[in-house]
Amino acid sequence: MNLPNQLALSRALMAPLLFWIILNPQVFTDHNIHITWNYYSAALIFVLASVTDFFDGYIARELNQSTLLGKILDPLADKMLTIAAFMGLVVMGDASAWAVYIIIIRELFITGLRTVAVSEGIDVAASYSGKVKTVAQMFAIGFLLMHWSGGETLLWICVALTLYSGAEYIYGFRKALLKGSVQ
Repeated sequence: MNLPNQLALSRALMAPLLFWIILNPQVFTDHNIHITWNYYSAALIFVLASVTDFFDGYIARELNQSTLLGKILDPLADKMLTIAAFMGLVVMGDASAWAVYIIIIRELFITGLRTVAVSEGIDVAASYSGKVKTVAQMFAIGFLLMHWSGGETLLWICVALTLYSGAEYIYGFRKALLKGSVQ
């Protein structure tokens, strides 16, 4: 397993840790540590995991280490991380369940679509709107984890970006189908 795939795998493994920290603030408060340290810890893990997303793609491109496994593992690890954060935030009452539901359903659907596309040899490079959506989700999650004002507004902006970029992926996949790229 090459370095980019190891980074993606590490991101996938950080997702359950992030989820656990979000759901267990009493680990801090039971030891007379202020609750904000729970927020800081969750945010730190999220930032570290998010940084691996940048580096796995960068290294794969620069060192020509792109693999079929990486093309599937990278977006899957991204979704595991964002779903862990969003679900934890919903459970703790810190994010709108409807907004998160819409985001998760889109993410799962498009990840499945991208996996099929990769297996059929169709280019599934992230679109510009998909990258903007990802950055917006990272900011929204960061704001929500830190309990900063504006987090809920950012979340609903993410919903709009998520739906738009999802429509682009569907359109692109449909276009590839019509060209006869998929049997």
